[in-house]
Amino acid sequence: MLSSARMDSVLEEGQKTPIGQIKGILSWLQWKFTTREGLLGDYNYKYLFTPTYPFKNFIDRRRGVEPVLYDQPFFGLNEEVPILLGLILGLQHALAMLAGVITPPMIISGVANLDPVHVNYLVSASLITSGILSAVQITRFHIPKTPFYVGSGVLSIVGTSFSIIGIVNKSVPLMYRTGYCPGGANSKEPCPDGYGALLGTAACCALLEVLLSFIPPDILQRIFPKQVTGPVVLTIAVPLIQSGFQDWVGGSGCVGDICPSKGAPQAAPWGSAKFIGLGFLVYVTIILCEKYGPPILKSCAVIVGLLVGCIVAAACGYFEHDMIDQSPAATFLWKHTFRLRVYGPAVLPFLVLYIVLTQETIGDITATSDVSRLEVEGKAFESRIQGAVLSDGLGGILSSLFTVTPMSTFAQNNGVVSLTKCASRQVGYWCCFYMLIMGIFAKFGAAIVQIPKPVLGGMTTFLFTTVAVAGIAIISQIPFTRRDRFILTGSLLPGFAAILVPNWFDYVFTYNGNNNALKGFFNAIVLIMETSFTICGITAIILNLLIPQELDEELYDDIEVQQENLSVLEGRKSPTFKPVKSSKEVEVFELTSEQRTSD
Repeated sequence: MLSSARMDSVLEEGQKTPIGQIKGILSWLQWKFTTREGLLGDYNYKYLFTPTYPFKNFIDRRRGVEPVLYDQPFFGLNEEVPILLGLILGLQHALAMLAGVITPPMIISGVANLDPVHVNYLVSASLITSGILSAVQITRFHIPKTPFYVGSGVLSIVGTSFSIIGIVNKSVPLMYRTGYCPGGANSKEPCPDGYGALLGTAACCALLEVLLSFIPPDILQRIFPKQVTGPVVLTIAVPLIQSGFQDWVGGSGCVGDICPSKGAPQAAPWGSAKFIGLGFLVYVTIILCEKYGPPILKSCAVIVGLLVGCIVAAACGYFEHDMIDQSPAATFLWKHTFRLRVYGPAVLPFLVLYIVLTQETIGDITATSDVSRLEVEGKAFESRIQGAVLSDGLGGILSSLFTVTPMSTFAQNNGVVSLTKCASRQVGYWCCFYMLIMGIFAKFGAAIVQIPKPVLGGMTTFLFTTVAVAGIAIISQIPFTRRDRFILTGSLLPGFAAILVPNWFDYVFTYNGNNNALKGFFNAIVLIMETSFTICGITAIILNLLIPQELDEELYDDIEVQQENLSVLEGRKSPTFKPVKSSKEVEVFELTSEQRTSD
């Protein structure tokens, strides 16, 4: 393993002149590609590819074989990684990210009824954009003459945010009903202008996250605590699980009908046993890969399940090859463009979305810093958080200009870092390279788009459930005082209501006049009230500001027990407490003056 000190020594001679720097870089490249240490290093590659199997420990004990524990070297943030190891781990990061990057554009394209050519392009554009924005997040650029940065400077990959799907699922049907998209309600005509309007709205609202990046993280945590972000993440995930499971059973766009369509290969009624079985194969493969797979596959078990499902589906004749054959060999950004506009009713949901993305970014970078063995407090850490949130906000603007929906920092690669003990940014750049290659070669994106819905549903349902678990994990970190429970209940009520009764607010406004501005205002209110995470987040913020923090009775009992235990250890009498109440809250507990005197 080569450390950053070794890298510095190679370039040290040429630091003073540009020619010397070039010579130093050439010497480093020569060492990197022509020596065993630079190409292979001393990493135990066998460990990465060694699977387990059922009853392995029992069999080893019967054979008298001692279990082998591998102590892999840890590669720090700026340490050199051998070329082969960089290629392998970069591919592992890319595969771990792949499902999360390709899923949102496919679902969003289906909601907007975009034609297959646009769908293929958006999948490729999402991969390319992920590679570009991830490189920015990993590199970390200093803004001249300021203390601020763009980028976190850690191995953190950027992917398409799942949160946008909830806004699209509510906004696009509203566009069809109000004539913004052609064909009226329940229309299947393509609506590229509606997709472009969502891109334009996302780009404008991303300025909120840019502004939030200049606020210290501790203040952001006080304004938007876990009592707010936990329920929001949970209510984002639950509708996505519903959509994913509908795909698992045949397809979310053909519920109660023939899937995928009449005359298509292996067409059958929605809910057919063969669809359920195909999705279940993906699900079981993910579990088996996690249980018995080698370390290199554990972090990308979802992709392995998808691959196995695709192999079986192809063998059974589920695939259509026409679009793959017709797609170009290569593509890039702006091959297709969309008219950018601001869609008023979606503004507030997008603002709530970027508040959530800000909190997610703070949490993801904290986790990445922790597994990278970096400090998770202090000025250096806060600077990383500031750069990460600013990069995330700018990424929301740039991704819209790149014709894809907002990108955000992902946490999937933290598991790869923890498993492989490699936090070097060089591996992140290899991952960006793979994402760019997969995006540029359009045949890859076209093949992904043709994946049968049951196979895709088996994968996406698992992914979306991990988002729900992330929301539950955030909620589990709350102390659960009476106030916290009340805020959670009050915010989750309208959120779950909007999920279970999705059109509950459709009939509140009955205005049928010619005032389009008033119609747009009413439509915005309807969209806010029927978007689960928006109404949940707004309610949580209001309750968190209105309801004062109180010392819970159970917490008071715990404090009293602790004080009694300390008193017994010190040989003193057990003190009693007297709560001192203000007009709004119980602030402190103090010993009575008589007991102070006796002690």
